[in-house]
Amino acid sequence: MSFIKNPVQIITQRMVSSDQRLNIEYPVIVGMVDTAVQHQMNIAIRRLVNKIIIDQGYYQNYQTSVEGWYEIKNNQRGILSLNIINFAYTQGAAHGLTVIKSLTFDIQTGKVYTLEDLFKPGSDYVKVLSAIIRRQIKDRDIFLLDDFKDISSDQDFYIADKCLVIYYQLYELTAYAFGFPMFPISVYEIQDIIREDGPLGVMAVND
Repeated sequence: MSFIKNPVQIITQRMVSSDQRLNIEYPVIVGMVDTAVQHQMNIAIRRLVNKIIIDQGYYQNYQTSVEGWYEIKNNQRGILSLNIINFAYTQGAAHGLTVIKSLTFDIQTGKVYTLEDLFKPGSDYVKVLSAIIRRQIKDRDIFLLDDFKDISSDQDFYIADKCLVIYYQLYELTAYAFGFPMFPISVYEIQDIIREDGPLGVMAVND
């Protein structure tokens, strides 16, 4: 299996409002030979950043302030996986609320992967991943707000080296004080159901 080993180049752009209610840092991909693919990926990033800002009520409530930043989780083997993180606070609220959303790209084509794209057609990836997460919840003694149900077919995820990380938003699974529940799953633990030509398959290949 051949893949691009070189990482893409990323710079930080800022989006700041004149009243300082909005202060966002987001990634911009630069320096790619294929500028059409580069543009496609940057558009997807900017759309996600804007969607989170809208969903957090920045434009609807002038007492809401939003800060944003990002994390690069994987930038190797032709796969770019990143987190967009926004913290919104409304005056008078007990505390603010942070949201994490992720994008995972094929840097050759600009394709944004869904969770389903990572697995072989017909594989019951929801059942397999849910069983692993259920076991981690028990082993890590994670306090739940309600009984754990299977993950959704489009559950939030990112890729970090040789791990698929499934995660939940604040309040989705456990109390606010426990933060974001993250469940790292080794590609080797699910190797029988991952697509060999997908990003997890690429990560599972030894150099």
